[in-house]
Amino acid sequence: MYYMGVDVGSVSTDIVIADSNMNVIDSLYLRTRGNPISAIQEGFKTLGKKFDTKQIKAVGTTGSGRVIASFLVGADVVKNEITSHAVASLYQDKDVKTIIEIGGQDSKIIILRNGIVTDFAMNTVCAAGTGSFLDRQAERLGIPIEDLGDYALNATTSVRIAGRCAVFAESDMIHKQQLGYKQEDIIKGLSDALVRNYLTNVGKGKEIIPKVFFQGGVASNKGIKSSFENALGCNVIIPKNHKVMGAIGAALMAKNKLEKTNSKTCFKGFDIANTNFVSKSFECSGCGNKCEVVRILANEEIIGSFGDRCGKWSNNLEYSKSSS
Repeated sequence: MYYMGVDVGSVSTDIVIADSNMNVIDSLYLRTRGNPISAIQEGFKTLGKKFDTKQIKAVGTTGSGRVIASFLVGADVVKNEITSHAVASLYQDKDVKTIIEIGGQDSKIIILRNGIVTDFAMNTVCAAGTGSFLDRQAERLGIPIEDLGDYALNATTSVRIAGRCAVFAESDMIHKQQLGYKQEDIIKGLSDALVRNYLTNVGKGKEIIPKVFFQGGVASNKGIKSSFENALGCNVIIPKNHKVMGAIGAALMAKNKLEKTNSKTCFKGFDIANTNFVSKSFECSGCGNKCEVVRILANEEIIGSFGDRCGKWSNNLEYSKSSS
């Protein structure tokens, strides 16, 4: 029997299949491309060839698209990414105190004390320091993104790069290239700038103490890891399966819930890959908020609604259907 976690983000959709000890049996990294429904269905087509629906004992969803994902797959638990990352990290090491997470388009910091989240912060305003920005710079420099960290580690010095803004950082890198600096030194300077930007913005006012976990796609970059260690003066740990920790946390919470309640999963099965899902929206006129309510339809039947502040639509599926 296995447990599934689905983490739907703005850049990637991660799906994990884990056993009862949270050992990852299979995992998928899919590009969301602005269409989380299509990404989930693509993943389920692949997993449906390897696993049987009856093998999935519980499912959890997380990430910015966790609500829509929960309607599609039939989630047992729907949790935000802060909780999911914290739960997964603490399961691996109960002594973790700080989580640095940098994904495709955002970054976050989670502060833990005695196994409890005491503080957190997120940066969703600027792409500087995120995976998409690093992808762009690697492409511009003609370097595979996987090799960017090695270049930084081979540097002899760190060229000062303005890292507060993605546009300024790129302009500054081009200027330093024109001055004749080596690629390795420029990339090392970029790594240091991104870490400096993270610590002065996302990490501002936070007490960052060991053990420090570094997770998310950017944690694969050895240069960024080294820059964090130099800036913090401590060892930075990259946990196993660091790219899919959010999905692992969602799977773990789903497992814990169903074990406590001794209930059956709501999982709809891998066949949803062949279901015709459609999103429709309307403006609710029930009050002055005039919320934009989004309905998810499967084969023309409403399976869920969200976007309302009062819960009239999202908390009452039967009302949503009767008012359609």
